[in-house]
Amino acid sequence: MSDKSTDTEKTAEATAAEVGQPAAPVVNWDDSQMRTTYANVVNAASTREEVTLFFGTNQTWNPTAAKTFDVKLEERVVLNPHAAKRLFVLMGAVLAQYEKRFGEIKLEGLQAAAAAAKANGKEN
Repeated sequence: MSDKSTDTEKTAEATAAEVGQPAAPVVNWDDSQMRTTYANVVNAASTREEVTLFFGTNQTWNPTAAKTFDVKLEERVVLNPHAAKRLFVLMGAVLAQYEKRFGEIKLEGLQAAAAAAKANGKEN
């Protein structure tokens, strides 16, 4: 006795393979050791072989009166360039969805910081 649903699944798999479309892989996410860390500051550096992301929290309570900022770096994530590019694409899509729902995110001081870095001979 044969199971019709199993036969149908096998036929669908064979049809997809015949057309040249690979079956989508199944990803099993294991979050048993995952932890959550909050960050309101991020920075990055790179070499030819890797991209390093630094995450931390701003410890300055009154930023308008402060001339220096204390940032406690808590996490460092090191990626190869291919994973960094995938993260770049993924974050672009996530932020585009966010802005579509909630409005544009305006980063205060970003243009001034880029101009200051360029004036100091540093490229972003």
